[in-house]
Amino acid sequence: MTEADFPLLSLIITIPLLGALLAGSIRNVDVAKQIAFFTALITFVLTACATLLFDADKSGFQLVERYDWIPLLKIEYLVGVDGISVLFLPMTGLLTIITMLASWSAISHSSRFHFSLLLALESVSIGVFCALDTVLFFLFWELTLPPFFFLIGLWGIGSQRRSAAMKYTLFMLAGGVTLLLAIIVLATNHAKQIGGQIPNDLTFSLPILLNTPLPDNLQTLVFLLLLFGFAVKAPLVPLHTWLPTVSMEGPAHIVAILVGLKLGVYGILRFAMPLAPIAAVEFSWVLSVIGAFTLIYGALIALQQTNLRRLLAYASVSHVGLVMVGIASLNIQGFQGAIFQLINFTFVASALMLVAGFIQHRLGSTEAIHLGGLAKVMPKLTFFYFLFTLASIGVPGTSGFPAELLMIIGALSTHSVLGVAALSGAILGAAYMLSFTRRTFLGPVVHNSVKQAIDLQPREMILLLIPSLLILGFGFYPDYILNTNQIASEAWLSRLITKTP
Repeated sequence: MTEADFPLLSLIITIPLLGALLAGSIRNVDVAKQIAFFTALITFVLTACATLLFDADKSGFQLVERYDWIPLLKIEYLVGVDGISVLFLPMTGLLTIITMLASWSAISHSSRFHFSLLLALESVSIGVFCALDTVLFFLFWELTLPPFFFLIGLWGIGSQRRSAAMKYTLFMLAGGVTLLLAIIVLATNHAKQIGGQIPNDLTFSLPILLNTPLPDNLQTLVFLLLLFGFAVKAPLVPLHTWLPTVSMEGPAHIVAILVGLKLGVYGILRFAMPLAPIAAVEFSWVLSVIGAFTLIYGALIALQQTNLRRLLAYASVSHVGLVMVGIASLNIQGFQGAIFQLINFTFVASALMLVAGFIQHRLGSTEAIHLGGLAKVMPKLTFFYFLFTLASIGVPGTSGFPAELLMIIGALSTHSVLGVAALSGAILGAAYMLSFTRRTFLGPVVHNSVKQAIDLQPREMILLLIPSLLILGFGFYPDYILNTNQIASEAWLSRLITKTP
């Protein structure tokens, strides 16, 4: 590990919290919103600095900060990044800025509280990506729940928004129980392995736990506990039902964060598989089956949808299934493709959901029956929607192509059936996206509400232009992402291979 000379990561985590407190305490709503925006902008600049300071040619964690937190239990404030996690920091910062701009004039009540919650959510989300102490990770993980609960329940668009917020929270709490149990098992196992005593010789440090032997029986237990806890958040079938509900009831910009930041899949990559490598390899076929089933199931259900928001929710579920297939391939192509796709989520899936929100705001509905001919009335919005759709289905020239290609190659290299499932999911993805596009954006204009619809405003165009440039940039030059996580990916795979009996 490379220790940091300056507490940059702590600053990145702390500044949004301070901005949230300041914005919430200012009585003038306009000033509070400006403070929130500039706080998010400063945070993004700092995350970009962290990315520039990261040396992709070095292995291990970098920019590491370590401070005693609860010495009695050997719990530390330990943060750092590696090639797997570092790019998620600027992506989180950028997504926060985009969602702020998207909701700038759409929030009509309690605006200060709303923007404060967005900043608080940004802080703890970045904390999830940086935490190298399992208790600290669990703290950040659980602290994502209050902001989402209030953001969905208070500013949702559906009549059942409070129920949707409660459903999401209960699902996440259930997953959190198994995560905490796995963390305790890992810490007590360390004390036993070194012949120590509890609590004096407990440890929750991820770097130490990665080098602590874990008996075979505990490997299976820890892996399954972590897998369940993270699968709820991912989400994987059959633990996915909260996402379509929240997508229909919650505000579009908050759903964009949910589908953009796949914290659950990141948890599987960072904790579940490396901490129980023997069980991860042994149960890789289970991950393959779950991933393939989630991929195909989500795509088939998406084919039947008549509402754009619900369709995008099931598309997100399907794409998570493809990522799991890539991870379960246990080769460098599948793994790097999975990380690439997780980064894609932050600007492709979230941008599509924001477009759905713009349509909802103008027409009051995203049902296909209420749309039709949108391309004639809103050409600017249609242009961005088409670009994001092409990226979603992996058309060459967009960032979705190298990600899907790597995962499909990885799946085919492992097992032909797995590769066929990945290819089938990609084909189904094109089918449900293009079919819905034909029904809603093309054809004649038949509704007066559509005829009177206003195209994108300058602020909306700017916030959609940002992910558009990233989609094209990473589509034509994917090497930046691949080179950044190359060494970390190889180390991740090497750990699983060398630990295999």
